[in-house]
Amino acid sequence: MARRARDDLRTEVLDVAERLAVAGDRLSMPEIARRVGVSRQTLYSEFGDRDGLAAALVLRATDEFLDRIISALDGEADLHAAWVAAAGAALTEASVNPLVKALLTGAPSAFGDRSGPIVAAATERAAGYLRRSRPDLPDDDVDLAADTVTRLVVSHLVLPGGPAELVAEKIATVVLRILRV
Repeated sequence: MARRARDDLRTEVLDVAERLAVAGDRLSMPEIARRVGVSRQTLYSEFGDRDGLAAALVLRATDEFLDRIISALDGEADLHAAWVAAAGAALTEASVNPLVKALLTGAPSAFGDRSGPIVAAATERAAGYLRRSRPDLPDDDVDLAADTVTRLVVSHLVLPGGPAELVAEKIATVVLRILRV
């Protein structure tokens, strides 16, 4: 029961922190404690400090975002359709989720630039998907395709190249050409 209460508190704190971050407000431990109805010490005990809270928020947003992309990949049997779905999911999610967009594009936010770890995690998951679904592909091609798809998605978030559906189709085509399939 105590673990569930702690998890619920953690979720509530991160929800409040996300609302503040999306609004462009500074993540203030006293303000978050006030809004959640706990002591500052409770927050410091759970997250360490403001940077620890920001890291937890980034981790949660990253995991949720990447889970949606992998789900889109896994939802298609055809490799081209899978990459269209994944790129489309990434572009759509980032367009409707201001926290994800800010994190991916390196836009100024309440907790600084944290896009590097997200790009690295996205690249790693994309490569993992390819290795699972197509173990016959050369590792160098998989690594290149995974890195390219991630950077193309981020590039299109910063400077959109058209409707998400069209961009997703183009990105999928590039990935398959890299993989020579």
